[in-house]
Amino acid sequence: MKLVVVSAGLSVPSSTRLLADRLAAATGRHADVEIQVVELRDLAVEIAHNYVTGFPGPELSAAAEAVKGADGLIAVTPVFSASYSGLFKSFFDVLTVLDKDAIAGTPVLIAATGGTPRHSLVLEHALRPLFAYLRAVVVPTAVYAASEDWGADGLDERVERAAAELAGIMRPAPVREEELIPFEKQLAALRPE
Repeated sequence: MKLVVVSAGLSVPSSTRLLADRLAAATGRHADVEIQVVELRDLAVEIAHNYVTGFPGPELSAAAEAVKGADGLIAVTPVFSASYSGLFKSFFDVLTVLDKDAIAGTPVLIAATGGTPRHSLVLEHALRPLFAYLRAVVVPTAVYAASEDWGADGLDERVERAAAELAGIMRPAPVREEELIPFEKQLAALRPE
């Protein structure tokens, strides 16, 4: 199964990316997944150009296709002014302009990072409604990591619980009929010439 991780961290290193990596690794412990990371910081210029021109650049197109083809999604954003980052929202706006059903039915684990625990409700008042609007299937446990959570009790347990929930509802995408190779072609490919 294909797990795509969307990280909207802006710095290097980024606590947002660190949380995203922990969630992906934990999901990998619960299911056999191929992990692909979409780092939005690297797509910022193409996202802005898409707003102006209406056409995605090659890296943005590849990221959008990865997200659309995912069997599961982990979406992590830093918190700014008690909400998700503008870059995070812009990416999902562009994605849904390209395909309004891009993540409909896709299992999603939402997470966020911030400087203080006071912003933890961003998961419930901003991220969960966003993904509900996009008709994704959001797992019950969302993960928020404040600065004081790193290395403290509780974060690892929340990460494991959320990852297990995501792994539990992920299913491989069905094979489309046009991707099937007729039996005769399969046999011909196996025969020596």
